[in-house]
Amino acid sequence: MLIQAHIQAHQHVPGGLMPLLHAIQDDIGYVPDAVYPDIAKALALSVAEVHGVVTFYHHFRTHPIGRHVLQICRAESCQAMGCGKLEAELKSRLGVDYHQTTQDGQFTLLPVYCLGNCGCSPSVMLDDEVYGRMDTEKVSELIDEVCHG
Repeated sequence: MLIQAHIQAHQHVPGGLMPLLHAIQDDIGYVPDAVYPDIAKALALSVAEVHGVVTFYHHFRTHPIGRHVLQICRAESCQAMGCGKLEAELKSRLGVDYHQTTQDGQFTLLPVYCLGNCGCSPSVMLDDEVYGRMDTEKVSELIDEVCHG
């Protein structure tokens, strides 16, 4: 199993928990809680410590995600420029709340607290691409482009 290979590769690395968690998530898209005991044993940690790190950092996911990840910036600049309306309309259009995946498995909607694009607020990130000065029409175009090529 791929996860076991990552555990073996990181078990003797000082401070290896974070790189291990990143490696697992990079490969399968999330860190399943079922592997916490294996990670804890290999790194001489408690299961609670592993769980605490995974849940403390917003970057780590504990469940599978959609084919595409849509993040809406919730930082102050984006809020001042109308991300709340964008957020409400996207949740309605996709039929999900934050940290949920659409029924077709296409999109996971996530909040993010600064994309570093404050001068072009409101901003979203679709997969690994940041887009600024967004409104519902522009985000709908992005979604349609991803869905229909």
